[in-house]
Amino acid sequence: MRTEYTDLEQVRAATELRNAVLVGLDLGEEELRVPMDGALFLGCTLSPLAQRRAAAAGALVFPAIPDLPYDVYRSRLYTPAELFAGFDPDDPVSYAETPDARIYRHSRAQGHNPDPLHALAERLHDHAITEALAAVLPERPVAVMGGHALGRDTDGYRRAVELGAALGAAGFTVLTGGGPGVMEAVPLGVRIGVDEPTLGDLAKAPKFGGDAESIGRWIAACPTDLPTSGRPRTIGIPTWFYGHEPPNPACELHAKYFANSVREEGLLTVATGGIIYTPGSAGTVQEVFQDYCQNHYGSVGPAAPMVFLGEAFWVDEVPAAPLVRRLAAGREAERWILVTDDADEAVDFLRGYAG
Repeated sequence: MRTEYTDLEQVRAATELRNAVLVGLDLGEEELRVPMDGALFLGCTLSPLAQRRAAAAGALVFPAIPDLPYDVYRSRLYTPAELFAGFDPDDPVSYAETPDARIYRHSRAQGHNPDPLHALAERLHDHAITEALAAVLPERPVAVMGGHALGRDTDGYRRAVELGAALGAAGFTVLTGGGPGVMEAVPLGVRIGVDEPTLGDLAKAPKFGGDAESIGRWIAACPTDLPTSGRPRTIGIPTWFYGHEPPNPACELHAKYFANSVREEGLLTVATGGIIYTPGSAGTVQEVFQDYCQNHYGSVGPAAPMVFLGEAFWVDEVPAAPLVRRLAAGREAERWILVTDDADEAVDFLRGYAG
């Protein structure tokens, strides 16, 4: 296991840097006289002398990549405040100049087949986000999947808030896809429960359109003083692939990726405490079968709970639950499949697995 350094004082105190990873540090004034065989420098500034010593020791130096609106070697997850930096609630169109919007425009400009430099930059960024996510995840976090189109003024949104409140009261760390709809309602419930004034304010901006002003009004309707705890209880895992959908302000942290495939598989993989599926469209159905494939083959560990919340939807309207049950027949995964209309039963089922 490599030791990672993101603080200059840690480097100065180190007696050796063999196989270490140094991230985003200004080492221009440092001579680096300690052993650094096999070290990895990511986006660091080195003096000419330090560069020569690093090369002589067999260290690898990955330079900073200029003219990008994001940090390639980022060592932490994003907060909503970082993604929306510069946003003025009184000027909703100001969303267009936030880091979130600028990164999306830059990524879109590269097209589906970016040149090698930008492709490498995006992949290095996504790897860094995966590392940062792993550093903050507790044992057995749970995830909730569901429709992104659910308006804040709907009964479904309120039910999702209630589900989040129940999960929060049970002590779970909750992951969602980090976008609107269910992905916002659940973390909101985890953090503040069913707060009527907040729900009323949110309902005034139930959805957003395709322009910056509309998105800005949607963001501005969510309070910025939501409570936090000593460790993150709500983490969103969104993607700039769907950058026309902003990350929600309700999650404490966001692991935002460029590659949707990495984000999608990663979210399902790290939700080792189980997943609740609320009604959704094609994306949610895709997640159901990706998740079951992991459980079927045990590719990422023991089978984890799959909870289908909304029996009429998952059995009759979109009959994914019966198919998953048939595939699981006789396997360990079978006992960890639940179809229910009762959010409390769903939470108890996850609690039983965690115990």
